[in-house]
Amino acid sequence: MSWAVEEWKEGLSPRVLQKIHELESQVDKLKKERQQRQFQFESLEAALQKQKQKVENEKNEAATLKRENQSLMELCDSLEKAKQKISHDLQVKESQVNIQSGQLNSSKKDIERLEQELKR
Repeated sequence: MSWAVEEWKEGLSPRVLQKIHELESQVDKLKKERQQRQFQFESLEAALQKQKQKVENEKNEAATLKRENQSLMELCDSLEKAKQKISHDLQVKESQVNIQSGQLNSSKKDIERLEQELKR
């Protein structure tokens, strides 16, 4: 079959045949270059898709971490409020203890005074 492809060239001058050969070589070279560029394009396209997926995964992870951070901040606020309430309750109880301690001391003094009066 290749003889049929070459048949049309019969009778052409050597100069024209040389030019045809140069053009065919250039076509082959351009086809190879096109294949290489197509391969590069496909490789870059695959790399781009991989990067897009990576970016999407990072966005999802960032959103998850943001939600977790918000939850932890709310928990910290809740714990801080509980700590303040407990601290206030402790101050109230210490105040009550001090008042009762003062009353106890006053009662002891009254008892001692009354005992002294009884002894007399």
